[in-house]
Amino acid sequence: MLRYGTQRALEVFDLSLSLASSALASGASAAGRVEAELRRAIIALELPPGTRLSEQEIALKYGVSRQPVREALIALAKTRLVDIQPQRGTVVVKFSVRKMMEARFVREAVEVAIVQQACESFAAQSRQRISDLLDMQDKAAERDDHASFQRYDELFHVELAEGVGMPLAWEAIRDIKAHMDRVCQLTLPGTAVMLALVEQHRSIMAAIDARDAAQAGIAMRHHLTEILRALPKTEASYPDLFE
Repeated sequence: MLRYGTQRALEVFDLSLSLASSALASGASAAGRVEAELRRAIIALELPPGTRLSEQEIALKYGVSRQPVREALIALAKTRLVDIQPQRGTVVVKFSVRKMMEARFVREAVEVAIVQQACESFAAQSRQRISDLLDMQDKAAERDDHASFQRYDELFHVELAEGVGMPLAWEAIRDIKAHMDRVCQLTLPGTAVMLALVEQHRSIMAAIDARDAAQAGIAMRHHLTEILRALPKTEASYPDLFE
């Protein structure tokens, strides 16, 4: 795979990712499409914690019947992003420090194992893609583009799992990561913070390149505890969004 060395090439690569996502979405069921869009809106805090969701309003918005909406909400309830309350409706769950701690614990177990495996064997194509993703993260941070930054962040972690031939490892933590991603909307206040996270990604990759499994594990653990260090201040600043 050729190195993407120009801004135009990076833009084309980014566009291809977006088109691929759209293609997948178009092939999904009505319930799957509604679930994906609601999930995105919940993570982006367009539907903030405590928001009550109406099946009828959602059905009208997406041009579907209430059945796929009901199925989408049930799926989101399984991942604990919404709470379906009998006789009271469905509510977007509030942030939970306990859930955040659990999510980080599980992510650390899986992703530390991934980077340590990567020190033994890592696909060259995935390594190249990660280089491009990190360049795009830098540019997103410099223009203070949170949405793109988080998309590239997720793709970075996806590509780590792909690079060691274990995509199912990512699937195992995808849903719990959503709880961390929501809080990240509040803990990425500007360019400096985002650039620091990119440097953490680069530190992880430097350890992988050096085949230093111990350092790779340390770098990943440090990266995954970043959000926990910001939690006390975040909870104090947004008490109504937390349980």
